[in-house]
Amino acid sequence: MKFIHYLEKITSVSIYGVAAFVIFSSFFIGMLIWALKADKNMIEEIKQIPLNL
Repeated sequence: MKFIHYLEKITSVSIYGVAAFVIFSSFFIGMLIWALKADKNMIEEIKQIPLNL
């Protein structure tokens, strides 16, 4: 039996998809806002970390 059949038996399983989408969207938008508001010097330092040995 495939995994999808187990999910079909759970009542109101559609709320999990909506909740996952809301959590992902909130995180993505939060990170986007942080990246746009972040200090440019800090971004340059973070960008150089892989190159510093």
